[in-house]
Amino acid sequence: MRRVITWHTPVAFIGTVALMSLVCGKDVPGQVLSGGLLLGAFFMATDYATTPNTKWGKIIFGVGCGLITILIRFWGNYPEGVSYSILLMNILTPYISKLTRSKPLVGGVEE
Repeated sequence: MRRVITWHTPVAFIGTVALMSLVCGKDVPGQVLSGGLLLGAFFMATDYATTPNTKWGKIIFGVGCGLITILIRFWGNYPEGVSYSILLMNILTPYISKLTRSKPLVGGVEE
């Protein structure tokens, strides 16, 4: 509403968890509404200092968080993986930012 955060990271995070829950045959509303997923998606994953700056970087960050959350929840020994997934994706933030930054157009023809 106040446009402090963009929608890219939370939607990618929650959408990935919902889609992977559906693919794995788990309870989709239960997975989305349980634990700290919504809180983590809106308040922790959108931190300015530790998330990519570009639109595509935020989407990649959200999808990565969602995939790691699903891996930890379904195949790990820990019932909640939101905080760990955000921490692990924070390690990859510089690489995601470098990969998705815009490159200036250079005028002229390369010879």
